[in-house]
Amino acid sequence: MGLKTIQAAGGLVLNEKQEILMIFRRGKWDLPKGKLDEGEKIEECAVREVMEETGLTKIDLGPLLSITHHTYFDTWLKEEVIKETHWYVMQASSQEPLIPQTAEDIEIIEWVSSANMVDKLSNSYDTI
Repeated sequence: MGLKTIQAAGGLVLNEKQEILMIFRRGKWDLPKGKLDEGEKIEECAVREVMEETGLTKIDLGPLLSITHHTYFDTWLKEEVIKETHWYVMQASSQEPLIPQTAEDIEIIEWVSSANMVDKLSNSYDTI
């Protein structure tokens, strides 16, 4: 029997300076993403999750960038699952306030320039 697949979506969010929005959660730098709700379209999930995790209120959804897969132990389901994440390019303003979703263990949200990206990616996940 194969592993259960969990659908998720998130964003590679860029601002007007071409900086990328990253979140720091559970000791790692990541991109905002989350699980698909029942009856929700995957694009709606991507925008909703980015808004919930970052506090952004105005996001322009762009094209699908990539689909990644990784396995993890889901403590709610109590089983090993595959998470299939649909990543979209998004645009947002650096002028909007960023509010970490602490209920999801998000501690820091930062706009990251390409010059500082290597440092963040050295403490991130392979799929990022």
